[in-house]
This record gives sequence, C-alpha cells and structure tokens, in this order.
Amino acid sequence: MFARPVRPLLLTAMLLTGLTAFAQPQPVSAPRAQAPAGVRTIRVEGTGEVKAQPDEAFIDVAVETLAANAKAAGEQNAKRMEKVIAALTSAGIARRDIQTRNYSVYPEYAPPLPNQTEPKLKGYRVSNLVSVHVKDLSRVGNLLDQALAAGANRVDSVRFGLSRQDAVQGEALRQAVARARKSAEVLAASLNVKLGAVLDASTVTEPPQLYPARFAMAEAADARAMSTPIQPEEQAVQAKVTLVFVIE
Repeated sequence: MFARPVRPLLLTAMLLTGLTAFAQPQPVSAPRAQAPAGVRTIRVEGTGEVKAQPDEAFIDVAVETLAANAKAAGEQNAKRMEKVIAALTSAGIARRDIQTRNYSVYPEYAPPLPNQTEPKLKGYRVSNLVSVHVKDLSRVGNLLDQALAAGANRVDSVRFGLSRQDAVQGEALRQAVARARKSAEVLAASLNVKLGAVLDASTVTEPPQLYPARFAMAEAADARAMSTPIQPEEQAVQAKVTLVFVIE
C-alpha cells in the first residue's frame, strides 16, 4: 500500500441536507386488488411534495494520527480525541450526542525509491471519526471551529435532517391523494361517467432529497477569528400515490 500524499490542513466537507444517517424509507404498497369481471375502472396517479427547513444537524469530525507503531499512533489519537470531545461538551453538547462512527488502524507506506522493489513502511495511521448531533443549527459553524481548534484534523460531512419527518411525509401523502382524486374526477367528467369507490390504492414515500454543497477551511497564520458560515437548505419530501376507482 502506498502512502497518501501529505497535504496541508485543508478540510473539505460535503454538506448533505438530509439525514444520511437515517434508514431509507421502504416503499409502502397496499395489496393490489383485482377488479371483478365486467367492472370498469379508472387508474390515476398523484404526487405531493412538501419543503421544510431542517431542524437538526450531524457533524462528522475525525482525528487522524501517524506514528512509527500502532500503539503510539493510537495513544496520540486517544489524547487528541479526548480534547475534541471535552471542547464539544464544554460547548454544551451532551456526551450521548457524540457517537463513534468509525475507528481504523492501518499501515502507511512511502513510495519505493527507483532502486527498491518494495515500498518502505512509514508508520501506522489511526483514524477516529465521531458524529455530533446538533439541535441548534445556528451553532454548527462555531462547533466545527471548536472541534478543529481542539485537535480534529478532518471534517467528513455536515448532514441536515428533519426531526419531524413523519409529519412532513404525511402532508406530502395527503397532497398526493388529493391530486390523484382530482385527476380521477376530471377524467370521469370528460368521459361522462360516474366515479365510484376506490378499489385499490398504493403509495411510495420518497426520502428527503440531498443537496450537496462544498466548503473548505484552511488553517493559516493570518486566518480571521470568525465562525465558519454554514447555510442549511430546505429539504423536499415527496410522496406518490396510485388510486384505482370503480366506474359506476
């Protein structure tokens, strides 16, 4: 394995306005009913979409250390991560809202010299990634700065989500049903037939859309003492419904 090139402290994070940490909703479908022989039907579809401002965020920050052996790299990493966690808890983040997402230890090699056939072992790199749950979005930029100042040297992502996602999805579904019914009424009127009861209904609720954006932060001697600006975007929750009406 070859070493990754040494890079300055330039941290690039992907803002994902949507809670990738959450499980993806599965399509919810009602059992498909079969129309009795001789019964005519109208099948229509409707889509609903609700946009809402996110009200929570998840910051993924990491500490990476490199040392001659795995033990030394691990010890250095643990000390730095404790400082990062202490800074976050001092800022008002509860310990239960700071969770480890990934911990890895792996060897790192220097590229082989022209007269060498094997790469040379440089040492061992330890990476500890934690996810911080933030409920006050106005503090996201400041918390990022505090984590970096305390010893974090990698920011993987900032993800925004909706704690009230069920309510938003319910409203999107109601819109979809209303639009599907309206389409059925227009079709029935155009065909000069009378709309009957709903014979079958199926729905798929879409997860919030993700809006990627990039930002970079560099540590420099003349860096301004200001909070990193973070601007969450609206999240869109969609629902689709298919209705089958009997023609009376």
